[in-house]
Amino acid sequence: MDFKDYYQVLGVKDDADLKEIKKAYRKLALKLHPDMNAAPDAEEKFREVAEAYEVLKNENKRAEYDQLKRYGAQGGKGFDVPPDWQPSGNYEHSPGSGSADFSDFFNSIFGGANRQHRQSRQTESDLFKGQDVELEVPLFLEESVKGIVKRVEYTVPNLTGNRVEQLKKSLEVKIPEGTSDGERIRVKGQGVPGSESKLNGDLYLHIRLIPHPLFDVQGHNLLLTLPLAPWEAALGTKLEVPTLYGKISLNIPANSRSGQKLRVKGKGLKHKQQQGDLFAVIKIDIPSKTTPETEKLWAQLAEAANFDPRADWSN
Repeated sequence: MDFKDYYQVLGVKDDADLKEIKKAYRKLALKLHPDMNAAPDAEEKFREVAEAYEVLKNENKRAEYDQLKRYGAQGGKGFDVPPDWQPSGNYEHSPGSGSADFSDFFNSIFGGANRQHRQSRQTESDLFKGQDVELEVPLFLEESVKGIVKRVEYTVPNLTGNRVEQLKKSLEVKIPEGTSDGERIRVKGQGVPGSESKLNGDLYLHIRLIPHPLFDVQGHNLLLTLPLAPWEAALGTKLEVPTLYGKISLNIPANSRSGQKLRVKGKGLKHKQQQGDLFAVIKIDIPSKTTPETEKLWAQLAEAANFDPRADWSN
């Protein structure tokens, strides 16, 4: 197994702050997201970028990853997790959760199922009911709104006579429409086999929504940053904007201000009987370059508008 340099994957330095990491992720995700890139390997590359972001955005995961990186792990060379490696599990989601869709390298470091298995081998002789196994399952926002059947693969220890063998399992699990971030799905009897004809343990899937390059999640609502030219904000316009359910036409009222939110009802995330909304957050942008002609027009506008955006400072 090769060591993965997550900093190289995102194209940032080892001491990059969270803002730089998020910016790099957004840029790459926007380029590689399957909805925006039809290349055959786009989804695989996107998942690699999402995996790197999953680790580096989390203070505890990043600290543990950096510890392994400092102690001689080199990108592209053979790598084995130290036998006494014990991740803290103090993460955003359930302690001990692994990832069904991320790489073997990710699972070897942060995979709760692997840690669960190590504990199983230590207590196998005392095992009656099989232990539960927990996996973290990354899910695209697009998958969460329509539901999907996902294949998960993992291994569990199985006692055969006096020997403990690793049993590879592969299941197709239905992720229901409206499944939200942090939700826990139980698959009965698919954990570690029980001994002495007792019950098997269960498999628990912990859902983690993969950050989207365009939409931020706020509960069941989605936030979309909507860049506008100054004249579009001032005069109003009609724009075609993306949603998880397809593009829609959105009216931008005249005199719109930066930071203003335009609500699109029913275009957020689904959850049981609830349906979230989409909020388009206006961000006024200006051209990066000007010409003598446009500079003259800006000057004429400034004179004609007689507008002081800092008028409140004098009160």
